[in-house]
This record gives sequence, C-alpha cells and structure tokens, in this order.
Amino acid sequence: MVFVQGSFRNRVNVRQESDVDVGVMLYEYFLAQYPSGKADADFDNFDANYSFSQFKDELEEALVAHFGRAAVKRGNKAFDIKAAQAQVEADVVPLFEFRQYWENGGYRAGVALLPDNSSRRIENYPERLVDYWPHTPLHYENGVYKNDATQRRFKGMVRILKKLRIDLADAGNTYAATVPGYLAECLVWNAPDWCFGHATWEERVQSVLRFLWQSTREPSLCAEWCEVDAIKYLFHSSQPWTRDQAHAFVNAAWDFVGVKPV
Repeated sequence: MVFVQGSFRNRVNVRQESDVDVGVMLYEYFLAQYPSGKADADFDNFDANYSFSQFKDELEEALVAHFGRAAVKRGNKAFDIKAAQAQVEADVVPLFEFRQYWENGGYRAGVALLPDNSSRRIENYPERLVDYWPHTPLHYENGVYKNDATQRRFKGMVRILKKLRIDLADAGNTYAATVPGYLAECLVWNAPDWCFGHATWEERVQSVLRFLWQSTREPSLCAEWCEVDAIKYLFHSSQPWTRDQAHAFVNAAWDFVGVKPV
C-alpha cells in the first residue's frame, strides 16, 4: 500500500515544506508487540521468515529502477527522492504493519519501521489504512475531529505556528530551529477548543500561545499530553524533543508576535 502521510496528508503544510512524505506499507507481514510473557503462538501468529531489511532493500531496487540511482538516496529511516523538473521531492518511508496486542486477543494497529543503524522499532499511527484494522481514531481522524470541533480553525492555527517557527529559525532563534513542525502541530492539538473560539485570528493565536506557555512551564502541567494520535505521550523520554524545548519555542513565539503572557 502506498499512501501520503505527514503534513500534506493532514493539510497542515506550509509553503516552506516542499517534501512530500510517502509511506509504503507491506501489510502481508507485520511487526507485533505482545503482553508480557506472551509470544506469537499465543495469538496464532508465526514467523514469516521475511525481514524488514529485505523489504527495504527490495523497495530501494524498485525506486532506483523507476527514478534512477542518482535520484535515490538511502537514509537511516527513509529514501530521499530528488525531484526532476516536473516533480516534487519526496521522502519514501518503508513500513510494516504494526500490531500492539492485548491480553484478550484484540490489538491496536499502526505502522512501524526499523532504522538501518538501530534495532529500536519506531511506531506511528497515521490513520486507519485498511478495512480490517480496528475502528480506532488515529492521527488523521483526530485532526479532522479537532478541526471540526474548532470551526475549522485547528489546522489554520497549526500552519500559523509552523510559519512562526520557520520565521524565528530564519531570524537565528536557536530554540525554534530545534523544534520540528510536527511538535508544533501536537502542541496546538493539546490546546482546548475554547482557545479557538475568539472573534479574530490575532486573539486566537494569543489564546493558544498563552495556554501553551502556561501549561509547559512545569512537567506536571503537561505530563498527560499526547501526540495527535492520542496514543504516544508527547514528552516521554523516548521523544526527540523535550518540554523545555517546547516552552522555549512558545516563549520565543510570544516575543516574536509582540505579546507577553500573563
């Protein structure tokens, strides 16, 4: 299965984000996580004798055959496809289906990959991709719900904060330069719906930034925040960012727009 993911799929991309993230998921095989003490046999699963590295190698061969060797660069997690004149650059991510099983035999479905330089699995939950997956709202569905609940203002707010982040980074702000656009999206998703209810965009931006500034000051105030998939904790120790980074970015955004939190 080939699908668009990331900011283009979720419609929170800004002009400076030119790359399209494309997922290529092989769902004939899957990676599984079982409850403690359980294994494949407990869930009637078995080892298919086909590795993720084999799949990534075969995907690389297919990409090179189509685009040419010079256009395809293999990265630790994904392939960078250089754009021809009439094409858009893309990051192509090889993925297996991922299943997190419960004791009762049910499971949560998503996607996962294994980086070339690490055995640590990376899991993500972009959206419900195939019909047999459980009907669990994931990133895309949660973003749509939040957008509807805020009178279609959530995604606009994400784009505003992402543009602020880029402008700050271009101006030399080191805090903004270390914050990925995805984190900005997740921060906005954790702002309550009432922050988006003001009459003007200026007031809405102030309200969201004020809430984020106040709530990221202390770990206890945002310890339960999640990514947009509502599954992965936003400030877990495994994340490539920290609460301090998020707070510093929000504080810089306040300074940039000329309004101070109260």
